[in-house]
Amino acid sequence: MNSIPAVDKEGYLRELNDWNEEVATYLAHQEEIKLGPSHWEIIKLLRSFYRRHQMSPATRALINLVKRELGPEKGRSVYLMKLFRGSPAKTASKIAGLPKPDNCI
Repeated sequence: MNSIPAVDKEGYLRELNDWNEEVATYLAHQEEIKLGPSHWEIIKLLRSFYRRHQMSPATRALINLVKRELGPEKGRSVYLMKLFRGSPAKTASKIAGLPKPDNCI
């Protein structure tokens, strides 16, 4: 990577425009996650949601979004937790270069 983008103390990008797939890979590496096709599917869905609503969905909203867009087998907290450790909404938003969801601690 040419340069490491500026992040806040929790690891979220300071500037949303700094995001690209290489940055996502770097941010995922910081979380000890190796991105595969399933991760990218969620990341692209999150970025699309953010473009429409100017916010990152919290966990319950993310689960419902994934269920609606990708099907009930993927729209489950267990599935998302396997992909994105800890709080899937926070971790996935971070890797997607988006702000931390509002109601996530």
